[in-house]
Amino acid sequence: MDGSSALIQQRAYGAPVAPQFAAKAKNVIFLFMDGGVSHVDTFDPKPALAEHAGEASNVDKGRKWLKSPWSFGQYGQSGMWISELFPNIAKCADDIAVIRSMKADLPIHSTGVTLLHTGHNLAGRPSLGSWMSYGLGSENENLPGYVVLSFGHVPVGGLEVFGSGFLPARHQATIIRADGAPMDNIVPVDTPALQGTKLDFLRRQDEAFSARLGGNDAVESAVRNYELAARMQSLLPDVLDERKESPATRELYGLDAEDANTHLYARQCLRARRLVESGVRFIQVNCPYGQSNGTWDQHGNLKAGHEKNARQTDRAVAALIMDLKQRGLLESTLVLWAGEFGRTPHSPGTDGRDHHPEGFTVFLAGGGVKGGTVYGATDEFGVHAVENVTDFHDLHATVLHLAGINHEKLTFRYAGRDFRLTDVSGHVVYDILA
Repeated sequence: MDGSSALIQQRAYGAPVAPQFAAKAKNVIFLFMDGGVSHVDTFDPKPALAEHAGEASNVDKGRKWLKSPWSFGQYGQSGMWISELFPNIAKCADDIAVIRSMKADLPIHSTGVTLLHTGHNLAGRPSLGSWMSYGLGSENENLPGYVVLSFGHVPVGGLEVFGSGFLPARHQATIIRADGAPMDNIVPVDTPALQGTKLDFLRRQDEAFSARLGGNDAVESAVRNYELAARMQSLLPDVLDERKESPATRELYGLDAEDANTHLYARQCLRARRLVESGVRFIQVNCPYGQSNGTWDQHGNLKAGHEKNARQTDRAVAALIMDLKQRGLLESTLVLWAGEFGRTPHSPGTDGRDHHPEGFTVFLAGGGVKGGTVYGATDEFGVHAVENVTDFHDLHATVLHLAGINHEKLTFRYAGRDFRLTDVSGHVVYDILA
């Protein structure tokens, strides 16, 4: 099947495409925790670290075991262990499924972020959101199928991690800023009649240019993107307007928090819910900008850094899950909370952890996930994933499965071969599904 086949053409205008089988999740919200959240300080308690704190580790010479500075408690009917860093997410224990046995490839931010987003260590592949848009189309012709709610900075790995790669260009992300104008030119400068005339002229010019080239995806996508942008100008400001929310909802998310990053992250999480209600297929929420290599990248000042990051995100993440649930949207919306790797259980100092892809934690909620579930395990010190080892191909296969897509059949022919998000591997993690 090549890029001009009927399968691609039926997606040409972003029309909804029937899932390959019954979907549990119509929409996905990806809460990207960049920099590497420490698993042994959040969802994977290790008493052995406290017992052997300060002793030389048997993993790396010159490093010592570092106990968590935070206590853990059991929450919900499931009795899930969660750190005091996340008092609000802890209230959602029975709605989330924690995977403690994640494993990535390399302890490098750029490759880790690229692998998490695209299923490959090298740039140039389509992102998960682009594959979702390609596979299922959009539920709303006036809004993009894939939106990234950003804090304005370029992630490690570059903007290509939000890109469509070799998929048609219309499937790349639309980026919406947290502060100030959500997008450039979101308010039209012309009257509707004049704007329509300009767009019609551009359309005729571009179509003629594309015809001379024998059909060109970049040109054709540009035409449709101009048209979509015009439609977005009338709808998007209303969709993103949190002033329409009740005082109770504003309080739930923390929209009026004094800390700027806290209320801006709350705004983006609330916008994610509103975008789901408006039919956007895939929404990513980035963290407030922190360390240069990622918000959670605390090689030093672990306690201060992780506490700041948790304070800015915990309340809004929990609010999003609770809000979706009370509105009856959680069962059809999959929430994914994940970063590119974890952090080492050992340290060369006393208040910092380094990059750790050998074993770490992510969680999912809603969209067909079995809440209150803990899947997989790391060893007693949290060094290696040792039980039900799971990688990003497995995670991607599971997300696609919940959206009604067989990850082995979602392919695109490029450069003479069929590519897919999960490459030549990936298994659905059925044990966390309801």
